[in-house]
Amino acid sequence: MADQFDCIAPEHQKFIEAQPLFFVATAGVDGHVNISPKGQDSLRVLGPNEVLWLNLTGSGNETAAHLQEVNRMTLMWCAFTGAPNIMRAYGSAQVIHPRDAGWAQCTQLIEPVLGARQYIRLQVSLLQTSCGYAVPFMDFREDRVALTKWNEKKGEQGIQDYWQEKNQVSIDGKPTGIL
Repeated sequence: MADQFDCIAPEHQKFIEAQPLFFVATAGVDGHVNISPKGQDSLRVLGPNEVLWLNLTGSGNETAAHLQEVNRMTLMWCAFTGAPNIMRAYGSAQVIHPRDAGWAQCTQLIEPVLGARQYIRLQVSLLQTSCGYAVPFMDFREDRVALTKWNEKKGEQGIQDYWQEKNQVSIDGKPTGIL
């Protein structure tokens, strides 16, 4: 049975902060729907209707491309330990690049790391919880360090080159606005 809320209450925030993994879903007007798993210390609940996350360099940049076209986004968390629960935050999102005026403020909220590509700010219009009865129990061991090592090996210029080569358009050929 699903329950709906118009904001993130303190107990919802506590649940969100306890999860080591979340999922981001976006879609453009047409083309492929994207769902990406995210981890590390990259997300903050800023208020009852606002979430910020730091998007790190990856193989694609679908979220940014979709949000340029349609600013809808859904974040989802699942309880893999404890009581079953799934939580989704629905809303409109804004991409903030290093060149944008809002970047400096975001860096005060989530410290950027090497490979920081964009911040995504979600204005939450609906929060929904559901049972999660089919979500398996899973134990979290630790964050992977592969992306950190990859970024360190590439260095700042190598990451910029990678963005130029791999992150400028989505798999549907839509611009991401990264450069």
